[in-house]
Amino acid sequence: MNDLIIVLTGIIGSVLTYFISTPLKQGAVRASALLSLIVAVFFYFFPNILNSYLTIHIPFVFIGTSFIGMVSAKTNVNYFQLILAGCLFSLIYLHKGDVFSGYGGALGTIAGIALLTSFGFFALFSNVSMIKNLFSKPNKTSD
Repeated sequence: MNDLIIVLTGIIGSVLTYFISTPLKQGAVRASALLSLIVAVFFYFFPNILNSYLTIHIPFVFIGTSFIGMVSAKTNVNYFQLILAGCLFSLIYLHKGDVFSGYGGALGTIAGIALLTSFGFFALFSNVSMIKNLFSKPNKTSD
């Protein structure tokens, strides 16, 4: 159940940050900072609402996925890509272990990996017919 809540937090963090940043025209930094501050302050003042695992990890996941939501509108991103990137971030975060231990920028690195992966999936599957054409055998025509 905790993992599902973490994944839902990742989805909400990326989509909500993008929504406040782009359609509401608040800017990426302002949207990320405002939402991250609200989540962090909420769990600081109310640490006993959820179990201690979620109280510790939800702010980190939300802040990390708000980095995903800071993506520029010029990249033609859609909400499905943001949802996918939020899920990927959450899954990587849950299974990262001590890989990033002792290094700064772990949340940003995971956010970058998740966002680029979601762009890659989208580019790959949006051009399925093109990929099929690349690997199909050319038809031999008689002269």
